[in-house]
Amino acid sequence: MRALDTNVLVYSEIVGSRHHAAALEILTETAQGSHPWALPWPCVYEFLRVVTHPRVYHPPVPVEQALEDLDRILASPSLVLLAETERHSDLCLEIIRNANASGNLIHDAHIAALCLEHGVSELVTGDRDFTRFSGLQIHNPFT
Repeated sequence: MRALDTNVLVYSEIVGSRHHAAALEILTETAQGSHPWALPWPCVYEFLRVVTHPRVYHPPVPVEQALEDLDRILASPSLVLLAETERHSDLCLEIIRNANASGNLIHDAHIAALCLEHGVSELVTGDRDFTRFSGLQIHNPFT
């Protein structure tokens, strides 16, 4: 199973992004496909935080529009939302230690842990920081 990272969602939402077309194609094909795919819950919230933030995008996406677009994504019948399981704390701490993660990388370690505990083998992301976490294949469609 593959998961999509926040930046795929953000780029697909922001029409002016140089990665918009590629991200929208990835999201559309994935969400409309029959194969199970995943979104970690932190990516859902981060998507909303980023696209509606007036200091990140001017003008920001109106909250109602972002929520409607998110509803369409969450309606994908093949989507699996990734949340913490009973083994999350052990796995996340191991990932943080092994990657020597700190600061902002803790958020990425959380996403990597969610993917690994749910058997996700591939994360589609434009964020190279995820290469620090072993056990997860990273696919960057924006390079």
